[in-house]
Amino acid sequence: MDAQNQNWDDLRFFLAVARAGTLSGAARSLGVTHSTVFRRLGAFEERLGVRLFERLPDGYALTGAGEAMQETAIRIDEEIIALSRQVTGQDQRLSGLIRIIAIDMLAIGLLPPHLAAFHAAQPGIELEVIVSDTPLDLTRREADVALRICNTPQEILVGRRVGRLAFGAYASAERAAQGLDEDLAGSDWIGFGRSHGAIGHQLADWLPKMRPIYRTNSISAAIAAARAGIGLAPLPCAVADRTPDLVRIAMFPEDFQLDLWLLTHEDLRNTARIRVFMDFMADALATDADLLEGRRPQAGPARTTTA
Repeated sequence: MDAQNQNWDDLRFFLAVARAGTLSGAARSLGVTHSTVFRRLGAFEERLGVRLFERLPDGYALTGAGEAMQETAIRIDEEIIALSRQVTGQDQRLSGLIRIIAIDMLAIGLLPPHLAAFHAAQPGIELEVIVSDTPLDLTRREADVALRICNTPQEILVGRRVGRLAFGAYASAERAAQGLDEDLAGSDWIGFGRSHGAIGHQLADWLPKMRPIYRTNSISAAIAAARAGIGLAPLPCAVADRTPDLVRIAMFPEDFQLDLWLLTHEDLRNTARIRVFMDFMADALATDADLLEGRRPQAGPARTTTA
């Protein structure tokens, strides 16, 4: 292999196939088409004069040569990402792109007015919001900033706690008007799988007695199901209290609350646009404290449950 004429971007395609095990999976992670991955991988192998993958009926498996290359490729990839973070960390311009990752209920129900205000204050900075229930890897620059629901952020990330999320039991106004048993554990519930990040894990632990008749991995889908009258839903007050046709039936105790963190990688903390965004959003979210902690007045019945 002629290193001087090597296109190092080929390693990115090689690693994507190695990690995904399929061309379609690699294409999704790279944001390109299946045919592009197929073409780039074939051309890379042809230039090297060696086959890196065995083509199997269920996917791609590394050959011996591929396994040898993978170790070096991973190291190069990590060094390039680290270099990118370090260079970006020296950028003092109030311009450029910030990629923000948040789960659907935050991206839809909480962030938009604050992002609009930030854009008005800093029109030179572009914003991209990635909606995902799966945390992206900030160390790999999959996103620049995360608004994350967790009680213990990764040590390599820096930021600040910007609030506490309170939870309550919510039902449609029509279902609430029909009356509910005093013991809510016997009611029909809308639940979340443990795959739904911190919220899924916490609710599965918090509500072991509840009988979910409907499960989803999306807060937005749970809200829609509750509004349709399927059952009671354990929801963050910050979103549910502002949702038409939903009534808070019960408030969960304080030990049911989760921290809300605004985080970035430590190498990006001094990047001007990241620093300005982090400061602005921390101040903006502080104004939502009553909403986040469930202190917004409720029109419907409210009580406290110990689940």
